[in-house]
Amino acid sequence: MPITKSAKKALRQSKRRRVGNLKRINAYKTTIKQFNKLILADAKEAKDTLSKVYKSLDKAVKVGVIKANKAARLKSHAILSLAKKK
Repeated sequence: MPITKSAKKALRQSKRRRVGNLKRINAYKTTIKQFNKLILADAKEAKDTLSKVYKSLDKAVKVGVIKANKAARLKSHAILSLAKKK
């Protein structure tokens, strides 16, 4: 447990940030999972949800939850899997 006043504040901040980071992580992971399910079911709907995948990944990068290269890699995999399904 933190003892000093600044350590207590740092703990509060880190707890708050963790909640926001987990929310953003779960958001992009669930959109990718939904996209992958749609690819198997209906490629046309998957094409429409591709923009949601891009948006959630870009937001995760902007906040700093994931790095830009990881987002680029995930976007690339998404578009390639969509192209394979067509």
